Amino acid sequence: MPYRVLIVDDQIMPRQLFESFVESSENYELAASVDTAKVADVYCSAGNVDLVLMDVVMSDDSSGLEAAARIKASYPRIKIIIVTSMPDSAFLKRAREIGVDSFWYKEVQEAPMLDVMDRTMAGEHIFPDRPPEAKLGLASSADFTDREIEVLRLLAEGLTDKEIADKLHLSVSTLRYHINNLTSKSGLSSRTELAVNAVRSGIAIPGIK
Repeated sequence: MPYRVLIVDDQIMPRQLFESFVESSENYELAASVDTAKVADVYCSAGNVDLVLMDVVMSDDSSGLEAAARIKASYPRIKIIIVTSMPDSAFLKRAREIGVDSFWYKEVQEAPMLDVMDRTMAGEHIFPDRPPEAKLGLASSADFTDREIEVLRLLAEGLTDKEIADKLHLSVSTLRYHINNLTSKSGLSSRTELAVNAVRSGIAIPGIK
């Protein structure tokens, strides 16, 4: 009996691509294909989902990671593969903490999706060693420290220097040292440019819990 797959992705092209993967294999059939994470656990509650292909960032601000956490808490038998094009390292870390089964980058396909699906359903956990590199101004994401990425993420939330320093348990002068390093490495001239370009590139997405 084929495994039933729920696809959760707000973008039409990736959703159609995943649907084609499912339709091309006799091992799978489509349970549903939706454009928001808000209803993912509702579909799972019906008992006819074996595998979820879950994007992270949705246009309606629903979070694939939060939905994955709810599903794993309520329906631990259901396998979840996180699929994203965003290279923010916090996604990978959070996915592991939640206990999702595998993780697949849309733009950097180290293994074909069907292979990852088959291996995941067989009990393997497929995770990349690190996120793909992305550009921020003149720099690559690999040029930044973990602390600098944290600063970028909080800059993208629009917090003040004092608020960021308090959240990271830093002095304001130490925080500004990190911001100066970010502008120096990237060649960007302001904290606003840093924040806008960090989100645009996917290096640091605000609001990750």
